[in-house]
Order: sequence, then C-alpha cells, then structure tokens
Amino acid sequence: MQSLKDTYREKFDKLKCCVLIPTYNNEKTLSNVIRDVLEYTANVIVVNDGSTDSTRGILESFTQVKVVQQPHNMGKGMALRTGFKAAFEQGYQYAITIDSDGQHMASDLPVFIDKIEKEPGTLIVGARNMEQSSVPGKSSFGHKFSNFWFWFETGVKLPDTQSGYRLYPLEPLYKMKWFTRKYEFEIENIVRASWKGVKVDSVPVQVYYGKERVTHFRPFKDFSRVSVLNTVLVVIAVLFIKPFKVVRSLNRNSIADFFKKYVFNRDESDLRKTFAVMFGVFMGIVPIWGFQLIVGITLAHLMKLNKVLFVTAAHISIPPMIPILIFLSYKSGGMVLPNGKDVLIFNRDITLENVKADLFQYTVGSMLLAVAAAVLFGLITYLLLKVFPARQKLNTEISS
Repeated sequence: MQSLKDTYREKFDKLKCCVLIPTYNNEKTLSNVIRDVLEYTANVIVVNDGSTDSTRGILESFTQVKVVQQPHNMGKGMALRTGFKAAFEQGYQYAITIDSDGQHMASDLPVFIDKIEKEPGTLIVGARNMEQSSVPGKSSFGHKFSNFWFWFETGVKLPDTQSGYRLYPLEPLYKMKWFTRKYEFEIENIVRASWKGVKVDSVPVQVYYGKERVTHFRPFKDFSRVSVLNTVLVVIAVLFIKPFKVVRSLNRNSIADFFKKYVFNRDESDLRKTFAVMFGVFMGIVPIWGFQLIVGITLAHLMKLNKVLFVTAAHISIPPMIPILIFLSYKSGGMVLPNGKDVLIFNRDITLENVKADLFQYTVGSMLLAVAAAVLFGLITYLLLKVFPARQKLNTEISS
C-alpha cells in the first residue's frame, strides 16, 4: 500500500512543484529542514545567500538537492528572486518557500499541495498562529501592522502577510520586475501579484520559535524598509490601482452602489461623516509631507472613520494646491508669532537661524490653517448633509 508521503511525492511531480529554501548562516537548523522536506519531495532548491558558517559543507552532503550559491550575502529578497529564476528555468510551475531557521514544519507541505490542486494558479500564504505563547510580541505586532496595509493596498484580507512559508505560481512572478532585495520583498511580491490579478489566499500552518532558531531580521532597519515600501505602495494604490479598478468597473448601478455604501452610508451619522471630512482636510495640511496619507489612514482606521471621505478630503494637498497651502501656512504663522514675517526673503545673508525661524513660522501656521480649514470644510459638509439628506440625493441619482 502506498504511503501518504509517497502520494505527495507523486503530487509534487505532477504539479511541477518544488520546495525553495533560502538560507544564510543557519547551520544549526538547515540539515533538519532539508531532511524533513526530502521526506515529501526530491524537488528541492537551496539558495545559499553567501553564508559564512558551515552551510556550504552541509549542502555538499545533500547530493540530491539543487544548490544555488550567491557570491555574497545579498538579502532574502534577492535569494528568493534567484531561486524563482532557477526553479522556472528548470521547468517548475510552482515553488513552496520555507525558511531554513526551523520555524516552519515540513509536515505542512501537503496542506499547500491540497489547496493548489483545488485552486490552480493561486499564491498561497501559510498563516501562522501568532497568538501562541512562543511568538515574540514584536512579531505579533509586526504581522498585524502588515496585515492592515496589505488589505488597504489590495482589498484582500489575509491573517498573516509576513509568513515566509508560501506557495508561489512561478510564471506570473517570473515575468515581473522587482524593486526590493531584502525582507520587504515578501510584501512587495504579494501586493503586486494581487494587483496583477493573481489570487492570494492562505492556509493554516504550524510555527515553532525554538532557542536554536537564528533570525537575521533587524527590527529597526528592516521595519523601516517595510514602512517605506508600504508608503510607496499606498500612494500607488490610492493614485493609480484603486481609481483604475473603479473606472474599469463603472456603470450606472455600480456608481450608485459605491456612493450608497461608502459615501451615503445610512449606518453612519452626519456627524461622523463630517468628522471624517474634517480629519481628512486636517491631515492633508499638517506638515508631515510624505507621511500624511499613511499616518492619516492608520488613525482613520483606528477611529473607524469613513475612509473614502477621509482620503477624498485629504486630497486638498494635491500638487496644484501645495504652493497655496505653504503660502497660507506661512502667512498664518506670521499673524500669530511676535516676530512673524509677511514674506520669505532669500539673499546671500541668510543664516541657519533665519531658516529655523521660517520653518517654525510655517509649522505653526500650517497647524493653525489645518484646524481652520478642517472647521470650515466640516461646517460646509454638515450643512450639505442636512440640506440634501443622503436618501433623497441617492434616490434622485438613481431615478435620473
């Protein structure tokens, strides 16, 4: 009688699926990870990302494994990109990535295979149980933070967007040009794959954080890189991806449904809608250029505000308005500060103290302008909502 593991060996071959293991200085756990994977398939590719420990010697003992050597440490993202290329060129259609630090269980490989048999072409993420006691607090926070931004950027909800245990369809990924090289690559690839129309789903997997586990994640540097990437992806999503999808799907009924659901939401009070507009105008003016949207959306989510109204109002700072807002902010600051100036003066006698004073005047003025504009737009919004009740306006649009 054929064993369960032999059954999955055949399925790996039939699906043209391999297991891809990127590794860097994980000599304590690498051998066990490879041996456990080989129980289920011989289709294994290991990318040695310039390890300086005994990794090379360990890999030499596994003659049945395809090994790709990076000349030096280039980051996990580059190791995965190299592995995808090698797998695709060898004729594989899918690759399951598993970390070499021992946190993932090879016994979960059948879960991915069963899922892809039912849903071919899907990118599948292994969702870890992040509530168990062995998971570090910083990992639990990081994965919640990442989950939220993935949902905002794609509209897809996943329970664990940071898991490295994944099944990738190789053809759509092989054709794409990637921009990131390190840990943030795993965020880039699922976001952009979703934008390209690849279905992204998840399966539950086990996770083990043992004492022998060695991680090369650098909390400050790598979290900062992920934050910068999410900022870029949010801007692209808001300015291009989401508007394009809306325009592409527009018809008379869908427009009415959109306004009914997101703008004229009858479950929201007029005051909450007004506050969403006020907060959007305020965040659009406050002097945190480059981070206004990502900070504002996070706070709007926490306060459960209407995000469509917030984002629309925040666009008060679109490029044509920026010079006007800067000018009005500077003028506002000059009106309240004792030594405020009416205009900026540039000459060869300018000093660092002048620059600091001008920046302070602009900052104070921008906060005042943000509050004043928020109140003004809030009053206008509230009056419009009272003069033109949502139900009457919606009925008028549908009937016309």
